[in-house]
Amino acid sequence: MRISNLFNRLFFKLLIGFWLCSSLTIAIVLTLPIMLKDHNKAPLNAHLQTVLQTVVKDIKNKPELLDSNHLHKIHRKYSDRNKPLKIYLTNTDGQVINTRKVPRSLREFMLLAEDSPQPISHQLKDELLFGPINFTIKQQVYQVYGRMPANHPRPWFFFFAENKLLVTLIAILLSGLLCGFLAWYLGKPLNNLKKSANALANGDLSNRVDKATLNRTDEMGQLAQTFNTMADSIEAMVTNQQRLMGDISHELRTPLTRLKLALALARKKGQQNTELSRIEYEANQLDELIGELLTLSRVTLNANEKQVYTELNETLSQVLDDAEFEAEQQQKCLQIDIDDSIKFTHHPKPLCRAVENVLRNAIRYAHKHIIIQATEEKSAIVIEIKDDGKGIEDKELQAIFRPFYRPDDARDRNSGGWGLGLAITQAAIQVHKGELKAFNATPHGLIINMRIPK
Repeated sequence: MRISNLFNRLFFKLLIGFWLCSSLTIAIVLTLPIMLKDHNKAPLNAHLQTVLQTVVKDIKNKPELLDSNHLHKIHRKYSDRNKPLKIYLTNTDGQVINTRKVPRSLREFMLLAEDSPQPISHQLKDELLFGPINFTIKQQVYQVYGRMPANHPRPWFFFFAENKLLVTLIAILLSGLLCGFLAWYLGKPLNNLKKSANALANGDLSNRVDKATLNRTDEMGQLAQTFNTMADSIEAMVTNQQRLMGDISHELRTPLTRLKLALALARKKGQQNTELSRIEYEANQLDELIGELLTLSRVTLNANEKQVYTELNETLSQVLDDAEFEAEQQQKCLQIDIDDSIKFTHHPKPLCRAVENVLRNAIRYAHKHIIIQATEEKSAIVIEIKDDGKGIEDKELQAIFRPFYRPDDARDRNSGGWGLGLAITQAAIQVHKGELKAFNATPHGLIINMRIPK
């Protein structure tokens, strides 16, 4: 395997991403104390060193200053009105001997200075500490420290060192952003694959994964290419199957026509019996079945026919007239609620066949009333057909759209047909890239909902 292909693998992208995230976090955590330590141990500059050496020189010249009664004079002597300087003396035991009030900052600085081989200075938020200078008087070792107010600018990392909660929140935010980017990087192609898989499962055989996912060089791109290859194979297989079904149905028309012609000749010759009547009946049933199969094949294969932009009422006018007449003949009432303003782009013939099949079923199984209404939403046209029949079992609500499927109460061929009417409706709605659903109405009846995108 080539090195470039190896590093294009998703495993290495995840590894490098999380490794960089953890490495940067560890580096920051380890570097900040080192930066603080280096800054804390800044060498003592010449001016501050001169100040301490002057104090040492004065004490050596006047050893009586070390007397407990005169130690307080050291503060007054080296303090300035505008910028007071405080001097602290420690003995061999490290105890401050010239004042009882020892600031906490000084104690911390003394501990810090013990590890340094030379005098250092330490800038706090509002004061500067420096020292120590060692000197010996009467075989006693003393150290002198200095402390004075100073509001010098401090390095940026001191802000983070003193605001640990803020640093924690920033670290959580940055890690969240990085992890969010990784999640988006992985989730986006997976989401595209999911949408394409759902579209394929819902009958949209032309749907494919987008080019951005295909152009990826990792496993996601390979999966997208495999998915598209699979979708191409499925579409070709289904299309060939539909075409084969249409071809076979068309070819069956020839011997069926001959059979009907033979029956007509036999009747013309005066032959009339039960067997011939049965043959004629079955021939007519076979002719209807072949017609339904051809219609299903045409609706499925002619999905690329030109669409027209016209009113829904105009498209369905003949279908609605026929349905009203059929309902009147059965002493049933068909209520039509379709606004004349509904206008959109669609395939007229498949849509007419879809509505016609559902309406005929509704008229057949309704007790008295059938309602067809159409509403226009922001992104879709919704056509709903409702009857007041007894409905069907909930488990069969989606199965009724499969070819040759008939509910248990419609197994009789005289009442239930061949089970292709709603399959044709399903194919016609899929041609429009819409959705077809069935619901049981309350307290009884069936609702067929057709949603067609604009």
